Amino acid sequence: MPKHVRFDKKTRVVDELIRRIESGLLEDGFQLPGEHQLAGEFGVSRGTLREALAELKRRNYIATQSGVGSIVTFDGVALDQHHGWAQALAESGALVNTEVLRLEAVRRPELKHRLGTEQFIALDRRRRSTDGRVLSLERSLIPASGELEGLPRVGLIDDSLTITLAAYGYIGERGDQWIGAEPLNAEDAQLLGRAPGDVFLKALRTTYDRQGRFMEQVESLLDPQHFRMHLQFGESR
Repeated sequence: MPKHVRFDKKTRVVDELIRRIESGLLEDGFQLPGEHQLAGEFGVSRGTLREALAELKRRNYIATQSGVGSIVTFDGVALDQHHGWAQALAESGALVNTEVLRLEAVRRPELKHRLGTEQFIALDRRRRSTDGRVLSLERSLIPASGELEGLPRVGLIDDSLTITLAAYGYIGERGDQWIGAEPLNAEDAQLLGRAPGDVFLKALRTTYDRQGRFMEQVESLLDPQHFRMHLQFGESR
């Protein structure tokens, strides 16, 4: 690509983001969307987008904070979720049993704009401690594309969604996760064996693969007696 074309694209991104900042559409403290989302919105490559963000940082319109990361913990042990909840819990030493509640094709038109498809495979799982107490409820959506369409028929490989997705060519590279707290509705309370209104942590994690394809969205309800969010900040020394 000629340099002047790339420069023009970068300038367009810079000018538009400055406009949003100066008009108040983006306020102080607002976290910019991820690179994938911004690059898609502006129709530029991630390389061009990064150049634009670097220019905004140089001109003091945005700031980055190095060494920041949030980690979900189970009973105080950090969970590496890159390989899925099941493996993360197993590696923590937790004795947890997993039940598959649903594995079927679903249609979610409201997600097409954000995730690029409205056809999904839904996988709902419930995790229990050895004493039978439910610790979490997870609802995963993966794209019903290619060979993944047959997943409800053939099932998961080794009872692991992460291993299954890897076998179909989806290996997670990046994503984002939001964590909050919400009272349980009647349906979720029944599935979790708790009372409606009990407060659980709610995590929403979206993962994209090495090719930038959407590969999984998982909504998790987590027992706050066992799960916590740990925040790390600053440079490690």
